[in-house]
Amino acid sequence: MSRAEMDLLGWDSCDIILVTGDAYIDHPSFGMALVGRLLEAQGFRVGIISQPDWLSAKAFKALGKPNLFFGVTAGNMDSMVNRYTSDRKIRSDDAYTPNAEANKRPDRAVVVYAQRCREAFPQANVVIGSIEASLRRIAHYDYWSDKVRRSVLPDSKADMLIFGSAERAIVALAHRLGAGEKISEIRDLRGTAFMVQRGWLPGSDWSEIDSTEVDTPGPLIRHADPYAMEPEKGAACASASNSPALNKDAPGVKPQVIQFQSLTRMPRLDRMRTAIRLPSYEQVVADPVLYAHASRTFHVESNPGNARALIQGHGERDVWLNAPPIPLTTPEMDAVFASPFQRKPHPSYGEAKIPAFDMIRFSINIMRGCFGGCTFCSITEHEGRIIQSRSEESILKEIEEIRDKAPGFTGTISDLGGPTANMYRLACKDTKIEASCRRLSCVFPGICENLNTDHTPLIELYRKARAIKGVKRVLIGSGLRYDLAVRSPEYVKELVTHHVGGYLKIAPEHTEAGPLAHMMKPAMSSYEQFKLMFEKYSKEAGKEQYLIPYFIAAHPGTSDLDMLNLALWLKQNNFRLDQVQTFLPTPMAIATAMYHSQRNPLKKVTRTSEAVETVRSGRMRRLHKAFLRYHDPENWPLLRDALRQMGRADLIGNGKKHLIPAFQPPGTGLRHKETWAAKKSSRQTRIDTLRPQSRKSTKALQSRAK
Repeated sequence: MSRAEMDLLGWDSCDIILVTGDAYIDHPSFGMALVGRLLEAQGFRVGIISQPDWLSAKAFKALGKPNLFFGVTAGNMDSMVNRYTSDRKIRSDDAYTPNAEANKRPDRAVVVYAQRCREAFPQANVVIGSIEASLRRIAHYDYWSDKVRRSVLPDSKADMLIFGSAERAIVALAHRLGAGEKISEIRDLRGTAFMVQRGWLPGSDWSEIDSTEVDTPGPLIRHADPYAMEPEKGAACASASNSPALNKDAPGVKPQVIQFQSLTRMPRLDRMRTAIRLPSYEQVVADPVLYAHASRTFHVESNPGNARALIQGHGERDVWLNAPPIPLTTPEMDAVFASPFQRKPHPSYGEAKIPAFDMIRFSINIMRGCFGGCTFCSITEHEGRIIQSRSEESILKEIEEIRDKAPGFTGTISDLGGPTANMYRLACKDTKIEASCRRLSCVFPGICENLNTDHTPLIELYRKARAIKGVKRVLIGSGLRYDLAVRSPEYVKELVTHHVGGYLKIAPEHTEAGPLAHMMKPAMSSYEQFKLMFEKYSKEAGKEQYLIPYFIAAHPGTSDLDMLNLALWLKQNNFRLDQVQTFLPTPMAIATAMYHSQRNPLKKVTRTSEAVETVRSGRMRRLHKAFLRYHDPENWPLLRDALRQMGRADLIGNGKKHLIPAFQPPGTGLRHKETWAAKKSSRQTRIDTLRPQSRKSTKALQSRAK
């Protein structure tokens, strides 16, 4: 991290310099450590510039010019999600910074860092990656500026973007650059994107097809078939009576009918040599329907087994995306996690506390990827749908390393999980089916019959983990797919009996069918089934344990009535939620496409597609959130107004059957009153600043303001 450390190692330069928006923590849960150790194991000298001052290029010169490339990442989180709440308010802290200090990274950090690297060393190669770059690899809706932005590639001026899990691509890139290849000539790495001239193709054997041939975004117009054997009614054409050549009575001429093979479908193209051209940046900016269509095409082309390259025009150039990376095998995953991590922050931070590290310091990542496909989540777009699992031996060895090396370990492993707690070693029963599948989810609308849902390997892992000497408890903190868990009562019993610390958090997200369908989440019947099993096995274990459900407010496809029904369900089940989340449109998520375009990319997108109900105004988003916290007196004035407008004033009262009381405790509900008072004051200020020509116009303005 410094010239002094380079001198101690005897380095005159670094081969690769990683720039990150996070504090440097040498732990496998942090991307820069995982990639840095991986490259180190390949023999490269790796430097890390952590949370640099981006106001000038000085901090980016600290380790000199890299021999191969700068690797730029915003960190483990998208910088905009890290810095802003779903209400677009700046967060007061940053969990990935020493002492949680805020404002240690810029907005859209990848773009800023990459430009500063280019400014510091104009001739250096710049490669961008990790989740922020990965989710911005094509034109995308940006919630914070409320507009469609270009791909991050032209904005950052980077030479290459590596998306998804980067291990294969970044190792191959480093070796090829080290062998003398130019980065502008490396165009065949899966999981990479780059800028090319309009119309560029990798070779003469490649074909380009328009995305509208894959999924027509408008009404299908059937053109007349020129090979149809029967003429359309009213068409003037030759007949046996007026065509001498076909007249059976003509001497020496026998009638002949020429048969043509139907060519209504195009010849099958080689998928590995085919690229799909998406609507251009300029087109998706101007047309929300084309934006939804592009989103649908992008997500359909995400299976590494059958995905084709994608092209999207940006001005006079194209963004070219190669097919997604091939998932790592179990031995490869084991090798990635086998590096000699120190499992602690860099010594330069001294005694400073880093909240993100404190949260995961005793946790273990056992897998990556998610085949759930929840539309509001970005895991699938980044890590893919195919589960990549570590071996049992690798995981148990890491537990022993934590026990022996991690300072402060008291015997409790805080989590054995990943994006999802119980997808370990779950996969399609047939690799050929998996390679050809085009489904966006393996578990929606129901669990695919080809999906292996056997939880036995995970049960065995749990048992062996808690049997390790020195390990007192192994907790499960990752999100649980309860629709999968109920397929294995033995797993639920094992989990509830040994691995729940009093509370288990799960995420049904909603109770109503409409929102759940737009989220691609299971029906509440799965939740109720899991709840019964959870309570049964908790009772058998003699433990008092509770399920803590998570819900989302203001998700696309959610109406006011849906939120009211959810609030009534919460009250009926005696839930008083403390922390709730409002839908946050993250780049390239399917739900974000719904939010922006008001179309549903889960279905074929047409001009006449049914509009998706979308909550966009600040007041309506606050209302949906208030329904989740119906018990908070601060929300009662807003809820009273809404219930009266919905014709449900019968839910206002002081009885048990009512949702909110009619009275307002003194000193509460002030936020609601202050908001309207501020708006009224603002309107009056605008009136006062105008200079009407007459008293009549003044009264008209005041009347209009009211």
